[in-house]
Amino acid sequence: MVYEPPKEVLEKYANVLISCALNSGAGVKHNEVVLLQVPECAKPILLPLQRAVLRAGAHPIIQYLPDGISREFYDLAGEHQINFFPSKYLKGRVDEIDHLVSIIAEHDMHELEGVDPKRLMAKQKAFKPYMEWRDEKENSGKFTWTLGLYGTEVMAAEAKLSLEEYWDQIIKACYLDREDPLAEWRRVLSETERLTQALSAMQITSLHVQSVGADLTIGLDRNRKWLGGTGRNIPSFEVFTSPDCRKTNGYMTFNQPLYRYGTLVEGIYLEFKDGKVVKATAKKNQDVLEEMIATEGANMIGEFSLTDVRFSKIDKFMAETLYDENFGGEHGNTHIAVGNAYKDAFPGDPSKVPKEQWKEMGYNESVVHTDIVSTENRVVTATLEDGTQKVIYQDGKFTI
Repeated sequence: MVYEPPKEVLEKYANVLISCALNSGAGVKHNEVVLLQVPECAKPILLPLQRAVLRAGAHPIIQYLPDGISREFYDLAGEHQINFFPSKYLKGRVDEIDHLVSIIAEHDMHELEGVDPKRLMAKQKAFKPYMEWRDEKENSGKFTWTLGLYGTEVMAAEAKLSLEEYWDQIIKACYLDREDPLAEWRRVLSETERLTQALSAMQITSLHVQSVGADLTIGLDRNRKWLGGTGRNIPSFEVFTSPDCRKTNGYMTFNQPLYRYGTLVEGIYLEFKDGKVVKATAKKNQDVLEEMIATEGANMIGEFSLTDVRFSKIDKFMAETLYDENFGGEHGNTHIAVGNAYKDAFPGDPSKVPKEQWKEMGYNESVVHTDIVSTENRVVTATLEDGTQKVIYQDGKFTI
């Protein structure tokens, strides 16, 4: 018999996503509009999500995504269809909704394997205006979103786990085994806020990441703050910022695989000089990595993140970035994202910053934002404005 998560677990899960993750931890409010994007293989979570939205007095809009449509699109679409952008429809959608819940679930982990990466990148580039509209609304405080994971047999198999073991990771990570998951999440969000405020107040000018496979310096400046506990992802234990993309130097190896458009990229090594990737190699599917890095802006960093082992209960590889970037295990994790920066790392009001000023401040811009993860034990040392140095992270834990 195929394992199915208990109904009470799905009800708790939906409640966490709707009543905590959205609206930066405050949950959905009366009369707001929530778009629910749910794949066919995650159908059991759909009704619990709708119920949670309705109980909050809000309005659900459902986008149900049949399995297999992505591969068929890329197999059949001509160039004009790849580059088509339904501007009126998508602008209307952005204007209408207050929140978005996207459920990640796969019926085939390798559905897009073999598709020309150039076609995949072209489609993503065509939808750049949609992401800009979303970002603009989010930066003005009028839109929030979150991601949640629904485990399937193929996802579990890819991670070399049984489906029950896979769901055990989801249940532990989201505190769904607790009587009151919302209370646990609010505790974590409160501690995360303490860390982000402490880091933001330190006036860090650079970070030095050192491990067996890394010697990387990342530049920051006054126009940055640290983020975490925004509810963007459930689970989310990471504490992160968007560096000055022009000031990355050194190298880093990543011992966790990356799934990109259904393709597994393993053994990634990135080397930077003056912000840009000057060498990118992978032991498996290097061509996919190279094509991604070749996308405009994807050869520079948009995010640097650390996860504390005391927060995260995730201790198994999940073959999904949402969980692998929040890995706790023995040493926590460090990950960087190549590509687009988070503008809400700006300490002021992002909506009032002229577009050209973002570049002047070193905020990277790209249609790509791809997290690449390392779980090596590492030391992260901050250099402060007065020149002093302070270890902020060691043995998988923040030291501040």
